[in-house]
Amino acid sequence: MAEGIFAAEIVEECRRRGLLAGAYALRRPRGATFLRRLARDLSEQRKAPRVLVRRGVALLRAEPAILRRQTGLGAEAARAREVLRRVAGLLAGHPHG
Repeated sequence: MAEGIFAAEIVEECRRRGLLAGAYALRRPRGATFLRRLARDLSEQRKAPRVLVRRGVALLRAEPAILRRQTGLGAEAARAREVLRRVAGLLAGHPHG
């Protein structure tokens, strides 16, 4: 299992080697992601609030392009609930699950 913004980078190679059970890029409401990220970053107090808001807005605007890139690399865009359902199905069918 690989997770994170760069996980899609390995999708094609995993598929080529027969190691890919599924590849998903989370599709979440952008506003909710912005608010979650801002709340987390504000609580960590690593940067000034205005910097965090500017960065958050930039990421909010970039999110559609990031999702397009991930799907272009072979990941399927899906909501978190759908990804969890599919992974649970994979684990249920696994002999060591």
